[in-house]
Amino acid sequence: MTCMTPTFSRRKVGRLLGAAFTSCRCFHTELVGQESSALPVVHHSSYACELPANHRFPMAKFPRLLHFLIKDQVITEKQVWVPEIASEALLSCVHTEEYLNNLMNGTTNEQEQRRTGFPWSEGIVTRCRYETGGTVLAAEVALQRGLACSTAGGTHHAFPSYGSGFCLLNDLAVAAKYLMGISSPKRKVLIVDLDVHQGDGTAFIFKEEPCVFTFSVHCGKNFPLRKQQSDLDISVEDGMEDKEYLTTGTLTHGPNNKYNVFRV
Repeated sequence: MTCMTPTFSRRKVGRLLGAAFTSCRCFHTELVGQESSALPVVHHSSYACELPANHRFPMAKFPRLLHFLIKDQVITEKQVWVPEIASEALLSCVHTEEYLNNLMNGTTNEQEQRRTGFPWSEGIVTRCRYETGGTVLAAEVALQRGLACSTAGGTHHAFPSYGSGFCLLNDLAVAAKYLMGISSPKRKVLIVDLDVHQGDGTAFIFKEEPCVFTFSVHCGKNFPLRKQQSDLDISVEDGMEDKEYLTTGTLTHGPNNKYNVFRV
């Protein structure tokens, strides 16, 4: 972990600079972005790994995203933070010991590998661990800077004891559990999931956690066939256009709804 001075997301920039020398905070990072005022973008070269020829997962999208962000001058290389690999201890806040042992040691069976969509390899495990580390780092930096992004992540189909749908580790859940575990009182977390697929693994993991609110907008007639219950699910139809999508969904809550916990 690399030591950095803390700032707070709701303070003005001038006050942020003044507070920078007051104390020290550690981040899960191998390299800190050199640009202190621009949007932090988390990326690691190990976000991509080799897959069998003609595999349908678009692994090249992760390095290409960073490439075009820099090429099109959306960001500079000085904004890039490099995460540490997620340790087994960190992952164990969400995933079971048996599952992690099988995943790390390559003892997942053929059926389990088919469920994830990936053949097991050291490369895919390393990739997923760095991806999870990237989400944890982005969350840490966002709390300090107000906003941060990672070029990978969102592996919302991973459950505590198994992977599914190209998701081996649930990076969102690990980041949320880690941040709640180091805060007192326990930090409240809102997970907004706008993928075409429901965030079923994330919903399952936090179904009984009052400090995490899971919100998923997804296509109802799409993977996974068997949906979980998020705190708020909005199912949309195939072929919906942008304007209709942006006006879909009304948030309602009763006196005992978990949403009340998150009202300001």
